[in-house]
Amino acid sequence: MNIRPILLIAAAGLMLGITGCDTSKYGQVEQGRVVAFDAEKRVITVVHDSAMDPAHPVYDVMPAAVFNLPTDPAEVGPLPKAGQRLKLDVDKKEIEIYDAPKQNLAYIPINIVETQQQIDKNHPLVYDAKEKKAKSFPIIDTEKNTITVYSGRQKLLCTFSVPTGYENYPPSTWDTGDEVRIYFKTEGQALRFMNISKTDIYKK
Repeated sequence: MNIRPILLIAAAGLMLGITGCDTSKYGQVEQGRVVAFDAEKRVITVVHDSAMDPAHPVYDVMPAAVFNLPTDPAEVGPLPKAGQRLKLDVDKKEIEIYDAPKQNLAYIPINIVETQQQIDKNHPLVYDAKEKKAKSFPIIDTEKNTITVYSGRQKLLCTFSVPTGYENYPPSTWDTGDEVRIYFKTEGQALRFMNISKTDIYKK
């Protein structure tokens, strides 16, 4: 049994001070993917994970939630990376994105060119050992009209093409945003912010 996801949820809950069920007293928690981040205004937009399952997240709650980051710097974890890709389904040949102009979810059929399975985060295809850092994705090939993305959760490297009309969408459309957890009492104002994607609960 892989206990890491369980420990991660537990640690996130402790960090956010979730100690009871009375939301009027203890507040509420929002968890999901960051699809937009205004660094100057310190405002994030999050699509909620209705499943709350690290292995099988379901980002499907609309409208997206908008929050101001906490005013207290001590309550803010690493700032998030935004990305609009919410799910890549190679079996259905479909990609789910947050369509920012329409402020809604879009399920786009894709033509898969190549997939490579069991690609972990240290694989040479996605990690530059010499530079000691992950390679940058998505990779957009304008000559071949293809997009290559990497999913660390799925251990999947996938190259695909998209229907006409989507080829000029910004690169962030095909990238995933950070998974975050927000504790709040007033809608729109975060009291505590945890970047799950960039938090190592084992680091001392």
